[in-house]
Amino acid sequence: MGQYSISDLEQLSNVKAHTIRVWEQRYGLLQPARTAANIRYYSDDDLRRLLNVASLCERGLRISAVARLSEHERAQAVGALAGEAAAGHGPRINALVAAMLGLDEPLLHRLLGEAVAQLGLEPAMVEVVYPLLRRIGLSWQAGTLNAAQEHLVSQLVRQRLLVAADGLPAAPAGAPRWLLFLPEGELHELALLFINYALRARGQQVLFLGQNLPLADVEAACRAFRPDAVATVLTAVPARERVPAFAAELRRRCPGPQLVFYGPLAQLVGTPPAGSHLPALITDFLALIAVLGQLRAGQ
Repeated sequence: MGQYSISDLEQLSNVKAHTIRVWEQRYGLLQPARTAANIRYYSDDDLRRLLNVASLCERGLRISAVARLSEHERAQAVGALAGEAAAGHGPRINALVAAMLGLDEPLLHRLLGEAVAQLGLEPAMVEVVYPLLRRIGLSWQAGTLNAAQEHLVSQLVRQRLLVAADGLPAAPAGAPRWLLFLPEGELHELALLFINYALRARGQQVLFLGQNLPLADVEAACRAFRPDAVATVLTAVPARERVPAFAAELRRRCPGPQLVFYGPLAQLVGTPPAGSHLPALITDFLALIAVLGQLRAGQ
């Protein structure tokens, strides 16, 4: 059974702590308990209730009306909202978080499938999955979630990306060539898998080398494949103080192609080597694909 602080609830629900306190005190929606040291904490049931209430309020229902609903009525209403196509995806993300907390694989699979069917894979990734993963990542780092919950979501998304990329047609001859890899010791591959899909969907040639690749092997692959661009995602490695040296070493070993550094650590590259790019958001990376294609066409 989970034990959550109010800051944990804020991260997982995207509801401000002040609002949570108001809902708790005015409407009795949450029932925090106390530890032996008299520290307040919230349960899994509190978190699920908060996610449902937040979803309904986001769609315009007044909190006073939502508070009068039974638990069953709120859950039914949120279930209907989660399957709707709409510009705001808060209810859908909240439903995914709740399914993850319960390790409900069939429901997670259904909710992800509905998002992809209604939006398309790429918009679903950008608008639903990435915001979901940001919430999960913050909570996992803080120790609020366990590894099983985080891995369940990651594996379902990974499987969907692999199947989708495998179903795309081969790139035409002469298309831009990309080499994708993760540095030695880096195992977080979801972002790289999505980049792989996005490139292939745009008719690019991709050499996907995956996780945990030493730079000596990247250098050998660059010589053999002769890519127009090399992209990597820096999530957990290298160490923060080593990021500039890593970027410089990659440029030394692969002097010809454009270099793209993405991920939480990429902005620590500092002054990037010549011909390098540091997209801050995944949408920036998607826009960069077209820009680099134009650069190649102008050569």
